[in-house]
Amino acid sequence: MNANQKLTLDVMREAAQALQGVTVMTPLQESVYINDLLGARIFFKLENLQRTGSFKMRGAYNRIRQLTAEELKRGVVAASAGNHAQGVALAAGLVGTTSLIYMPRGASLTKIESTRGYGAEICLFGETFDDAYQEALRVAKETGRVMIPAFNDPAIIAGQGTIALEMLDERPYLDVLVVPVGGGGLVAGIALAAKEQNPRIKVIGVQTDQVPAFVLSRQAHHVMAAPGARTIADGIAVKRPGELTFGLAEQYVDDVVTVSEHDISRAILIFLERTKLVVEGAGAVGLAAMLSGKIPLGLGTVGVVISGGNIDVTLLSRIIEKGLVEEGRQVHLKTTVGDRPGQLARVLRRVAELQANVIRVEHERWNPQLSPAEVAIQMVLETREPEHVHQLVATLRDDGYDVEILN
Repeated sequence: MNANQKLTLDVMREAAQALQGVTVMTPLQESVYINDLLGARIFFKLENLQRTGSFKMRGAYNRIRQLTAEELKRGVVAASAGNHAQGVALAAGLVGTTSLIYMPRGASLTKIESTRGYGAEICLFGETFDDAYQEALRVAKETGRVMIPAFNDPAIIAGQGTIALEMLDERPYLDVLVVPVGGGGLVAGIALAAKEQNPRIKVIGVQTDQVPAFVLSRQAHHVMAAPGARTIADGIAVKRPGELTFGLAEQYVDDVVTVSEHDISRAILIFLERTKLVVEGAGAVGLAAMLSGKIPLGLGTVGVVISGGNIDVTLLSRIIEKGLVEEGRQVHLKTTVGDRPGQLARVLRRVAELQANVIRVEHERWNPQLSPAEVAIQMVLETREPEHVHQLVATLRDDGYDVEILN
C-alpha cells in the first residue's frame, strides 16, 4: 500500500482521537472589522493559540506517538525553521524520548530558545531549511535516530488534517478554506480531510512570492525547487515541496496563490491592531491574499488558517513602524536651521500647533556637510493620516523650512 492510500478520513479521525488532551481545540473566530473591510464573512482558525504557538504540534505528536519502544530509545531528529522544531521537542518530551533539532543559522532567536526550552538539543546548520534538512538526514543515518519530517510523511499530514475536522465540525457550511503553504503538509492534510467530507468545498493555498515552490511545481506538473530568498514568512520558506504533499495537493487543492512581503506585513499589523492577535508571517498569508485581491471574495463563507504566532519581537517592531509610516501615521522629517538659541523650540512649537506628536528628536551640528552656522534637526512624528503628513510638510515649507521626508 502506498503512502497516499494510507491517508484516509478515518486515519485523520484516529489522529484527532489521539490528539485529544494533547493539543488545544483552538477557536474558530471572526472579526467584525475584517468582515466589514473585505465585505465577506471570514472565520479564522487560531492555531497561533495552539501549544508551542503553531499547528505543528499536531503532526509531530501524531508521528512520534507511533514510534516503537526501540525507536524511542534511539531518539528523534528533525529539521525546522522553528515551528516544527518546537512541536517535535514538546512531543518527544511527552512520549519520553530525546530530540535533536537542526535549524538554519538565520532562524528566529525566539524559536531557537523556545525549542531549547522544550528540552531539545539544538544544532544550527546552513542558511536555509533545506540545508538543515539534509544535515538532519545525514545524522539520522549515522546515529539511528528517527527522522521526523516537517511535512512529507503520512502521519504528519494526518495530524495537520485534524484542523479541517475541527473547522468543519464547528462550521459545516464553510465554502472556502484558505491555508498557508510551505512544504505542503498542512494544505495536503486539510484539503484531503475537507474534500472527503464535502467535495464542493474549495481549498486555496497561499505562499510568499519570495519562495513560490508549490506554484512553480503546479505550473510544471511535477515537483520543482524555488530559489531561496529572505522572507518574513520564514515558516513557509521551503524551497522544494514533498513528493507526497505535492501529489495530494494536485488531487485536492483548487489553487495556490502568492503574496508579497508588503501584503504580509500589512496583514500582521491588522491582526495586531484590530483583532489583538499576534500572528507570524506564515500565519498571516491567508489574510494577505484576501487584502491584496489574490483570492476572490464572492466565493461564500471563508475559513482561514492562522498557522502560527511565533514572531520575533524585533521583527514585529520593524513591521509596526514600517506599517505606521505607510499608513501616514508616522513620518520622519529632516530640516536645517540656523545655530542660534530658540531655533529647535520654534520648530517644535510649530509641529505642536499642527497637532503632530513628537516621538524622537535628533539635534546635530557636527555633520561635515553643515556650515558652522547651521544645525540639522531630525524628527520622528506621530501623525493621523497621509493628508495630515502632507499638511504638516507643506506648512513647514511655507514657513521657510527646507523639509526633507526621510521615510
